[in-house]
Amino acid sequence: MLTSELSPSNHISEITVKGHQHANAILRCFEACDRDLLVRVCVTYVHTLMEYNSVVWSPDLKRDIEAIEKIQRRFTKRLAGLKKLSYGQRLKLVNLPSLELRCLHTDLPR
Repeated sequence: MLTSELSPSNHISEITVKGHQHANAILRCFEACDRDLLVRVCVTYVHTLMEYNSVVWSPDLKRDIEAIEKIQRRFTKRLAGLKKLSYGQRLKLVNLPSLELRCLHTDLPR
């Protein structure tokens, strides 16, 4: 879905809403599970949603990139024992790259 200016912002808005919904559902359903399992479930269900066809709609506006990154930022902050850490520290502890970096990797030719 593109705007008349060929901007993917509408599409990014829709997938970020779905990403937040999926991340919230994961945290509600697996409340008592360990952190590693929650991260694997997030990668399986949320990251695939966010990265699907990202070559076509790759965000170039800072607000779109931040909207995508906010999903993982909120998810990692809600994991047990990580609330007071910075985003970079949380990513290092759960062994995840930022979503922005993941999108850049998927755009690169193999």
